[in-house]
Amino acid sequence: MRVVIAEDNTLLREGVARLLGEAGFEVVATVEDASALLEEVAARRPDVAVVDIRLPPTRTDEGLRAAQEIRRAHPSTGVLVLSQYVRVSYTVELLGGGARGLGYLLKDRVSDLAEFAAAVRQVGRGGSAFDPIVVDQLVGRRAHEGDSLHTLTDRERAVLALMAEGRTNQAIAERLVIAERTVEKHCTSIFAKLGLPARADDHRRVLAVLRYLNA
Repeated sequence: MRVVIAEDNTLLREGVARLLGEAGFEVVATVEDASALLEEVAARRPDVAVVDIRLPPTRTDEGLRAAQEIRRAHPSTGVLVLSQYVRVSYTVELLGGGARGLGYLLKDRVSDLAEFAAAVRQVGRGGSAFDPIVVDQLVGRRAHEGDSLHTLTDRERAVLALMAEGRTNQAIAERLVIAERTVEKHCTSIFAKLGLPARADDHRRVLAVLRYLNA
């Protein structure tokens, strides 16, 4: 099984490469930034890309964005992301494309060679491998989200259901025989009850629909 590793910490990058080599994997490239990762994946078409979520230059979410691009452009390549700590929002973003060929492990797991190698193989075969802590937090988040959906009124749920069908506010207003301004008020209430504050980088309408569909 062929693997590309993206990690900006030299010691960790070389350590992961050595561990995977000892476990029988063929490490075809090791890189330290997202741009090089995308280039190597496109050129070598590995079975798995092991990606640190935080990569240069900003060390915020470059690895996450690169992982999403790999899943979009190279669906046959599994992606196993590594992180120092759990960010449930990152996991949800990655799961937007489905769980097939996807893994999310805390870096502490790398020290357990058998567990780490098993996760890489699972992802490379099209399966999924998630750190138990990640799963626990996802389950907790889903439980909370499920509760918040129950706080919606019947009319708000009707608006959200039509929103999930891809209808505009005008179309929803016509369907429910209410004013478009009333629909907008319902949307505002829905976003508030689901805990979706207005942010420049978030699409609250999409997030609300995803939560409704996954409930």
